[in-house]
Amino acid sequence: MPTVAGVDSSTQSCKVVVCDADTGEVLHRGRAAHPDGTEVAPGAWWQALLAAGDGLLEQVDAVAVAGQQHGLVALDAAGAPVRDALLWNDTRSARAAADLVAELGGPQEWARAVGTVPVAAITVAKLRWLAEHEPHLADRTHRVLLPHDWLTWQLCGGPGARAETVTDRGDASGTGYWSPAEGDYRRDLLALAFGGRTPELPRVLGPYEPAGRTPYGALVAPGTGDNMGAALGLGIRPGDVVISLGTSGSAFALSDHPTSDPGGAVAGFADATGRFLPLVCTLNAARVLSSTARMLGIALDDLGPLAREARPGADGLVLLPYLGGERTPNLPEAAGSLMGMRKANMHPHNLARAAVEGMLCNMADALDRLRAQGISARRVLIIGGAAKAPVVGEIAAGIFGTPVTVPEPEEYVALGAARQAAWALAGTPEPPHWPLAAAREVPAPSDTSVGRRVREAYGEAGSMLYG
Repeated sequence: MPTVAGVDSSTQSCKVVVCDADTGEVLHRGRAAHPDGTEVAPGAWWQALLAAGDGLLEQVDAVAVAGQQHGLVALDAAGAPVRDALLWNDTRSARAAADLVAELGGPQEWARAVGTVPVAAITVAKLRWLAEHEPHLADRTHRVLLPHDWLTWQLCGGPGARAETVTDRGDASGTGYWSPAEGDYRRDLLALAFGGRTPELPRVLGPYEPAGRTPYGALVAPGTGDNMGAALGLGIRPGDVVISLGTSGSAFALSDHPTSDPGGAVAGFADATGRFLPLVCTLNAARVLSSTARMLGIALDDLGPLAREARPGADGLVLLPYLGGERTPNLPEAAGSLMGMRKANMHPHNLARAAVEGMLCNMADALDRLRAQGISARRVLIIGGAAKAPVVGEIAAGIFGTPVTVPEPEEYVALGAARQAAWALAGTPEPPHWPLAAAREVPAPSDTSVGRRVREAYGEAGSMLYG
């Protein structure tokens, strides 16, 4: 029986699942933590992967990595990092992003060129920050990789084995210097960002083209970005929109055509199958709930039942959930705000409800932005750590005004990476068919006006503070 491993190297941790290559049945699991912070030594990811995959990776027939997008891994000529990697959630490059947008002629020019308008999270903005603030390190930078690229390289032996550096079109589409529509790098934009420097970039592999082999002989698939991995793990189809509520929040859908949003909210990414994955990303999702639980002095698992005690709208209490700045809307310097406080509504259950509603109103805005790009939403799926609380699905159906599907909790990013590994192992034109996990269906409320009023209050609060 062939087996495959899928790796989810996320912001907070590394998860490994080992699956039957034919059926997708999960046979083994592993997990290891990553260091906290917005810049991390890449070696910490590798050590976490080895710990999470201890005794597992040596036995599989193929492996793939799905990693956090946009992170900047700058390497010298010997293949060593010149500095710690800057992660997607590091907002120091916000000014650099704004400068790049202006220098090319505005957001519409970036949307036309690469499908994505730079914000602080995007790799191209981090390159500009490095060139301006650490030029001596920029001068030493010989090659630029993304987190999943670097881990794939390590699995293939790294610089010691003279392994080739590779990536896939899904993760490459989040750099700001690879065009999904053209299927090629825009080295002119790389040079624009990096002060005229043009470091080496990884070769972009096809959806199931092998990257190499591990020292144990396992086939290494190209890997992809975490959102692309989740889409592959869920097996989404056109008409499906996924709301992922992890450390960050994202709303994405499958498309047969590239998208281009001059407003910059919808990133026109590619997916891991040869199609496209228009996506809206927020910086704040599950952390809104965990931070609120900490503020209330309760366990995270108790936040959902507490929120159920409050009425929709939390008696007028509104939480704008921009706890770490925000990417969509583009407010990198923003802070979270609790508004509408009155003597009568200052109760723990209202704060718990406002936290869930604030997180979901932000994602409802993201869903609307996808619809504005012509994306249909016949089915809305909610995944991620925050989706485990039943109250989240219930409140989401009211705020979105549509039925929602909550698949059984699973490591869908790692599962998607495993499915890609099985695809590379089989070498077939389409990925293997793996049965979907069971799901809970939450119907839309009969009265959608309640959810609409909650969103209106949220929108008014945002306009009052940020226009």
